[in-house]
Amino acid sequence: MLFAGHVSSTVTEDDIKCLKGIKNSLNDPDGKLSNWSFNNNSAGFLCNLVGYCQSLQTLDLSANRLSGTVPAQICSWLPYLVTLDLSSNDLSGSIPSELSNCTYLNNLVLSNNRLSGSIPEQLSGLLRLKRFSVANNDLKGAIPLSFENNSKVDFAGNSGLCGRPLGKCGNLSRKSLEIIIAAGVCGAVFSILSGFGYFWCCGRKTKCYPQAR
Repeated sequence: MLFAGHVSSTVTEDDIKCLKGIKNSLNDPDGKLSNWSFNNNSAGFLCNLVGYCQSLQTLDLSANRLSGTVPAQICSWLPYLVTLDLSSNDLSGSIPSELSNCTYLNNLVLSNNRLSGSIPEQLSGLLRLKRFSVANNDLKGAIPLSFENNSKVDFAGNSGLCGRPLGKCGNLSRKSLEIIIAAGVCGAVFSILSGFGYFWCCGRKTKCYPQAR
């Protein structure tokens, strides 16, 4: 468990709120968080408590057999979070779209859990993100385009995921699907305009067809 950042003489109220929220929102079968006591709020006490602490810009809770869901409020508690590593636990549920509010995130590692659902499109707004890994979960759906240049390794082990950098979705590339949809829309518009023109022509003439001679 690792917390890092700017050194301060006292831990802020938000830091305490975050730690309490994380502890209360996760199941901890091995008691790894049992020594998190909040009777003493000094920086020195909490740094000794978690190992290394300098204002919680880095939160590493990997490989602790923690279960439950990823706290949706974590970015409200830690708005300056740079690294969040919750890998190799037993977390379930969906990836919260609220993680996009952690605008300073450089590293988001959620691999080796039991997370389900799709990858939120909102995560595309994390412009500082350099590492994003969700490998070995139960995710499904199309990977957001903003991650198409990432390594396949970061998405492997999710049988329901598709799109770059993995395989095509539905045996068709995303670009091919867009072309097919666009062609269908254009065809429908052309048919409507042609029908309108035909009836407009008929309205201007007594008969739409020339009389037989």
